[in-house]
Parts: sequence; C-alpha cells; structure tokens
Amino acid sequence: MKSDIEQAGPDPAASDINNRLFFRLFQVGNTLQRQTTKIGITGVQWAVLGALSRPQARAGMSFTDLAEYLVVSRQSLDGVLKRLERERHVERVADTQDRRARQVVLTPEGRQFWEGLQPGIREFYRQALLNFGFDDKVSLLYHLNKLQGDLGKIEIS
Repeated sequence: MKSDIEQAGPDPAASDINNRLFFRLFQVGNTLQRQTTKIGITGVQWAVLGALSRPQARAGMSFTDLAEYLVVSRQSLDGVLKRLERERHVERVADTQDRRARQVVLTPEGRQFWEGLQPGIREFYRQALLNFGFDDKVSLLYHLNKLQGDLGKIEIS
C-alpha cells in the first residue's frame, strides 16, 4: 500500500498538509523547550536526568548509549553533561567492566534534585495534557513512535 505522499505526487493539498504538519512539530518542539524552563531546567537537562533516573539506568549509561537514547548529538550532550556535572547532578565514572570506558551516572544530589522537580513535572504534564484523554495520549504516543521510526529511515540522495 502506498502512503498518501506516494499517492499524492505533486498534489498541492497533500504538500500543504505535510508542510503544516512538520512546521507544527517544529513549533511544538520550540514551545516545549521554552516552557520546560518554568520548572527550573532546560528540556535537554530534563531528558538527561529523566533517562538516568530510570531503574534500568541505576548503574549509569555509557555516553554513546545516552546520546542514542536521547537522539541528540554527542557535542550537544557533552555540553549539557558538563553543566550538570558542575551542578553535581551527574558524574562520569569508570565502567566496572571496562575501566577505559565511562558511565554517566546520576549522583545522590542529582537524584534528590530530580525528586524535588517531580511536583512541578507532574503539574507541567497536567497542564500540557489537559485536553487529552487517556486514549488520546496513547494514540498520540503511537503515532509519534511511528513518525520517529520513519524519520530514522529517511535516505535522500
């Protein structure tokens, strides 16, 4: 089955909706970045702390795995980690299996900081998703996951 884009060809209506969709995604991303500062951290800091606070990351994550998980560049992640290290929220420690490798771990201070953010984060989510029912959220998550998968497969020569 062909996608709407393949079927549409040069159809102006299809092109318009595609442009509007991706422009809206751009706007949503920028709005999210701007609004996250209202809880006291940037969006990328929020993502890093959230990733490292997960039970499966208790022992930390390699720098590469963290960059891939967050879908950010190594340069961008390094800058954020340096700031979080200065604030004593994360540290890079030697991997217990491979002493040459480093793991990024949430410090006790970082975990306490993250826990202190939780009331603000819950309120942020409540307000941001005020007009979404449970099924709406599940559907949006499903479609965003599909889009992210397709974006990862793009090959333009």
